[in-house]
Amino acid sequence: MDGDEISGGWVALSGGTVAGVGPPGSEPAAARTLSARGALVTPGLVNTHHHIFQNLTRSYAPATRYELFDWLRTLFPLWAALDEEAVEVSTWVGLAELALGGCTTTADMLHIHPRPRLVDAQIRAAREVGLRFHPTRGALDLSERDGGPAPVEVTQSVEEILADSERLVRSYHDPAPGSMLRLALAPATQAGVSERLMVETARLAERLDVRLHTHLAESRGEEEYCLETFGRRPVDQFEHVGWGTARTWVAHFIFTGPEERERLGRWGTAVAHCPGSTMMLGAGAASLPALREAGVTVGLGCDGSASTDHASLWLEARTALAAARERGGPAATTARDILRAATVDAAACLGREDGLGSLRPGAPADLVVWELDEFAFAGAHTDLVEAWLRCGPVRPRHTLVQGRPLVEDGALTLPGGREMLTEHARLARRIQRLAT
Repeated sequence: MDGDEISGGWVALSGGTVAGVGPPGSEPAAARTLSARGALVTPGLVNTHHHIFQNLTRSYAPATRYELFDWLRTLFPLWAALDEEAVEVSTWVGLAELALGGCTTTADMLHIHPRPRLVDAQIRAAREVGLRFHPTRGALDLSERDGGPAPVEVTQSVEEILADSERLVRSYHDPAPGSMLRLALAPATQAGVSERLMVETARLAERLDVRLHTHLAESRGEEEYCLETFGRRPVDQFEHVGWGTARTWVAHFIFTGPEERERLGRWGTAVAHCPGSTMMLGAGAASLPALREAGVTVGLGCDGSASTDHASLWLEARTALAAARERGGPAATTARDILRAATVDAAACLGREDGLGSLRPGAPADLVVWELDEFAFAGAHTDLVEAWLRCGPVRPRHTLVQGRPLVEDGALTLPGGREMLTEHARLARRIQRLAT
């Protein structure tokens, strides 16, 4: 029932999938019922770009007034302290925060690897929390001494990156419909990795049949680097290394022209639109209406927990609505357009063809019951979808993944949340070099 809106309807879940939807009065018998009275039910939101580990340096004061590359150089030395414990705890906390914001599936790019098996630690946390997870094996191979932005402690050789990428895919990637875990390969940015790594990663993704992800056209600094280093603009270099395909989705895509947007549309390369992060860093935001007009599939992403400083995909959706209307006028984008970007189109960015992002029968049983019976929605009676995004802030009453409530009656169902926050505070203070 893709695109349908049912007033007072119901959704039935069984065996991890949507069993049916329908109007009031036709509800099937059920072993258990969760109330959605006075609420809005949507598919679970899908986050297409994130750096969850960055919640360990959230709103770090010395890095709050810089553009992207200055900001990175301030934080890279702190991130060099990442270990398995810090990554596992920060991922658990980040996934819980996403669920509390109505997100049921998330991608993540961990591109800092000062120690081995950090993505394995993320996967352990994701399995414990129960969020649908698309980790991307991020990478940096150019250190400061090679002309890159990162200290040598957080970079790896091309050989190390490719070997670990293949190990992770063969160990964890599940391409089946309804999969809870899929891997993608993700050199961080053309301004931080070698041309060889981009080329070899694209070949490896083709051989393993997994998706590709990177940042593209994110900043003026990236544009200057590509022109000086390769003699090409970022999109030209992206095509040169074999990434201009339907296997790829990219984050941001801000500093582009109409012809470059049209090329992405022709290639089938999708975009993770993260306006909150790039606006906070002073880079502005891509034009969602212009991307769609060029035929580009656009999903939404929270991006870094130390730039956006939140992991609420609802808040990012509201920011995307405001940014789109600022760029294209009040008629350019509706709340329904943004909801589609956060669900169906976001799932397409991740290569999902199993109905993820919808509530049609057979789709994965991921949904959110949004609490609208609150003071913030008093007077909003004519269009609950517009009210969902324009009023608020709104929180989920229930968040279900694979038919399992991760949030029920507004609270996490996961045990040990308070203890995890305590551990997170200890680790964050250590990484930020603060007295404990």
